[in-house]
Amino acid sequence: MPELVVIAEQLLAPVPGGTGRYTAELLRALPAAAPDGWTVSSVVARHADVEAARVDGVAGPRVLPLPPRALVAAWQLGLPWWPGGDAVHAPTPLAPAKAPRGRTLSVTVHDTVPWTHPETLTPRGVSWHRAMIARAAAKANALVTPTQAVADDLATRVEITAQTHVIGHGPTHFPDAVDIDVPEHYVLAIGTLEPRKGIDVLIDAMSRFDGPPLLLAGQPGWGGLDPLEMARARGLPDGRVRVLGRLSDAELAGVLRRASVLAVPSLAEGFGLPLLEAMAAGVPVVHSNAPALVEVSGAAGVSVPRGDAAALAVALQDVLASPARTADLVERGRERAGHFSWRAAAEAIWAIHH
Repeated sequence: MPELVVIAEQLLAPVPGGTGRYTAELLRALPAAAPDGWTVSSVVARHADVEAARVDGVAGPRVLPLPPRALVAAWQLGLPWWPGGDAVHAPTPLAPAKAPRGRTLSVTVHDTVPWTHPETLTPRGVSWHRAMIARAAAKANALVTPTQAVADDLATRVEITAQTHVIGHGPTHFPDAVDIDVPEHYVLAIGTLEPRKGIDVLIDAMSRFDGPPLLLAGQPGWGGLDPLEMARARGLPDGRVRVLGRLSDAELAGVLRRASVLAVPSLAEGFGLPLLEAMAAGVPVVHSNAPALVEVSGAAGVSVPRGDAAALAVALQDVLASPARTADLVERGRERAGHFSWRAAAEAIWAIHH
């Protein structure tokens, strides 16, 4: 029976982030979309506990005999080590060098940040991602990008011989919402707290008008950002910015559905899943004009120039103060979100390998 193996290592990362969400949601969707006779399994490096990588309906995770750093090094060095299966999908650039004869390898490249905004990553991260993405572009059977914006930009960065497929994400399948203690009205931002997310610009924007508090849902990432210190530096009173940290999916669902507006001020994104999640939940969105966000939004959100705190403040105030504007954005956002699904993403992945 032919088998598609998905590398699920990102689910065990200290900060899984958006690529972890992508890995989990795609794994959940693949079995239901599988062609007749095919099975789906997952593999991870050797960890003390792999329970977080377990996904209902997917066999595994099978544990490879190398710890994470050794696995990263082995594949970075190009060692011809295949993790099993007739086909492999790598949801991140952590992937084998190439597929053995008669088998297929697809690799998802989420963004071109290592080239466009290298200052928002560690030097080691920039070097690793550039090298692994370039190799996948040359030796994988297929590259997957979440937006045409990423595909177009990537083509200017590396030589691509693999066939490129633009396969969007879908709205997250959240469990029943669990409410936590939040204000009646608030601006929400979702994502790992790291430099490219534009949190400094958002806090600057919040300091330019009196309004509801800003809630940040996401765990700290690279860069050592301290949103509360940023808020104090901008003269914001205590409580105007609140860091919620990493939330469970049920808590995130509750916080998202009650938000007055979602702010996505990122300097760079490959897709911008929180934007799509907010639209599906009926929450208006104000986002930067990063190309991928503009593409996914499809004019169903309010776009402002990247890094422009003044424009972001004006846009947020406009949405917060206008029920008619909010209602229009909610209607258009829900319609736009209906164009995306994890089932469609899974079917497109299967089409590469089957």
